[in-house]
Amino acid sequence: MLSLPLIETVVSVITSLMAAGGLAALFLLMAVESFGLPPLPSEIILPFAGFLIYEGTFSWPGAFLAALLGGVTGSFIAYAIGRWGRHWLERPAGRLRLDPKHLALMDDWFRRHGEGTVLFTRLLPIIRSYISYPAGTARMEPARFGVYTAIGATPFTLGLLYAGYVLRSDWSALEPYFRVADYVGAVLIVLGLLYLGLRWRNVLAPGWPPRRMRAGSPPEAPAPPRAAEGSTEPRSGP
Repeated sequence: MLSLPLIETVVSVITSLMAAGGLAALFLLMAVESFGLPPLPSEIILPFAGFLIYEGTFSWPGAFLAALLGGVTGSFIAYAIGRWGRHWLERPAGRLRLDPKHLALMDDWFRRHGEGTVLFTRLLPIIRSYISYPAGTARMEPARFGVYTAIGATPFTLGLLYAGYVLRSDWSALEPYFRVADYVGAVLIVLGLLYLGLRWRNVLAPGWPPRRMRAGSPPEAPAPPRAAEGSTEPRSGP
């Protein structure tokens, strides 16, 4: 039995929408869940969809495709916001401005590790709903982002659908276990943001594991701007 009134309300809204709206509601809920605002728990959406598969309301292919396509759609909306909002981070003045070197570091990370980052985080509660924003800000190539999002979301989606199918009317028994995973994910996000904040303030030195910047050490130099595609560097000399 779910004890928190807020969680009970969320469960009631999700189950009512899916019972009335069918696969379209499942698609919409998963799109909102992957968009991340407001946070909707996929550990409630997908197991209940699995229960509806058991009851015969949904088919396996229909539920899986609706959930997966909804998740990919929501992820692309978040990706687009991150990409469109980059110019706010590059403005010479403003509260949201980031130092160019930090944007360069993000670009470099997603250029070298974007596929693995997106693939792995799609398996993690909470984090999976927000990785699309920095991927868009770093301008990860859209086709690669979509492919690795779909690949990473597939086992997560199938696993929770199957769990709800097996548990049947006890599908909500999964929620307390995933609540712990949610708390762990929230702690990881906070620690990650704290680490980035300390790096940007030059309190921590580059590299891993984290260590304090030595007194007198020069701050990390910003990465040089990348040449535009098709451009050529000027030759030196005559």
